[in-house]
Amino acid sequence: MREDTASKMLETPETVAELFEDVAYIADDGLATAVFLAVQLGKPLLLEGAPGVGKTEAAKAVADILGRQLIRLQCYEGIDAQHALYEWNYQRQLLAIRQSDTRAGENEVDIYDDRFLIARPLLRSLQAPEETVLLIDEIDRSDHEFEALLLEYLSDFQISIPERGTVTAAARPIVILTSNRTRELAEALRRRCVYHWIAYPDPLLEAAIIMLRAGDVAERTARAVANAVGAIRARPLAKPPGISEAVEWANAATVLEKGGSPWPEAFRRAIGVLIKDEEDLAFMAPELDAIVEEAMA
Repeated sequence: MREDTASKMLETPETVAELFEDVAYIADDGLATAVFLAVQLGKPLLLEGAPGVGKTEAAKAVADILGRQLIRLQCYEGIDAQHALYEWNYQRQLLAIRQSDTRAGENEVDIYDDRFLIARPLLRSLQAPEETVLLIDEIDRSDHEFEALLLEYLSDFQISIPERGTVTAAARPIVILTSNRTRELAEALRRRCVYHWIAYPDPLLEAAIIMLRAGDVAERTARAVANAVGAIRARPLAKPPGISEAVEWANAATVLEKGGSPWPEAFRRAIGVLIKDEEDLAFMAPELDAIVEEAMA
């Protein structure tokens, strides 16, 4: 087991769950255990689930709990080493070469000195492993070539720089990867990680999350929102609402209710903060009244 500040703070899954709640994130036993094992074993944590279930927020919560900076690498199609690992500042290198050529008697400039190296998220996490949490967000948006690029980092927590050699972290950084599962990830990447699937919460848990994260929402409203959102997600929508949208809907409906809109009209009028796709809105329109009234019963 690791003997560092993180492993001492997150000493049991129960401790992890308690600390998560302190930063306004409710983690079930499965997530708390996965975070605990990833930290204690010094392995990356791979979180998969539908968009909006709280994968990125979980990584932010880990950073908040430990008081560390969150380094976020947002993945996208075509991401490469220059954006993820490092790159050389070619303009500064060229300028240094020109300046050295004009100064007689000076030693030749080392164009691969640290001052010319631009550290990207993966390298930055190795340079300060005990001060940061690295979030590799939406890894499924990248391609298989980028996954292969990550394997050295995820296996040995090191990066090979041809001009400088191998950079290895003195301590293993905390690394969290997220995936919306828009494509299958390579088995080689999965084997290197502790894995956890985050599902949408049940209505009781989602109501508790809304109460914890919303500003001034009554328990009755939180329960109604959780029940309605669960029913809405069961429909074949293009973009099912996530937890953050549920919290926003509860807040928006509360604001409208205080402004004079009665229930359930407040829910209907605030639907634009929950469903954010024109076709989904049109699809749900005939059923929305019944869903809201049933949720409030």
